[in-house]
Amino acid sequence: MATVVYLLLGSNEGDRFFHILEGKRMLQTSVGNINKQSSLYETAAWGHTQQPDFLNAVVKINTTKTATELLQSIQQIEAHLGRQRTVPWGQRTLDIDILFFGNQVIQQSDLQIPHPYLHQRRFTLLPLSEIAPGLIHPIFKKRISTLLKECSDSLAVKKL
Repeated sequence: MATVVYLLLGSNEGDRFFHILEGKRMLQTSVGNINKQSSLYETAAWGHTQQPDFLNAVVKINTTKTATELLQSIQQIEAHLGRQRTVPWGQRTLDIDILFFGNQVIQQSDLQIPHPYLHQRRFTLLPLSEIAPGLIHPIFKKRISTLLKECSDSLAVKKL
């Protein structure tokens, strides 16, 4: 049985367009079919703000992997595309965050689903709202479109 997952892809190092496109291709090959994808957005860095702007996009995928297997596949893709984990929220060739895994709530040391910051990040909510505005957050019990309206993040997010 396949699970619907929503993933956020982000890149702000090297050829950002290539990293996003190659990340999508590799997800399609190793995780499952991409059923829907948002537009690309250029966004100011969040957290550690003194770095180049990101390209971000959200994809919806059906996968037969478990959440842990999905995380492992994502980390392999990130590593293949040169991701270095040196500075928290630092520059990266490709970052893939699991936003939702079905309607599951998972709290483990290495995996938290839904993504714990998604409701605070305009760069996540805007592309997610583009493809799934009616999706209900399993903890807050609110639609993504509502979380976007309530989001206080004012960093620039520009649709390309």
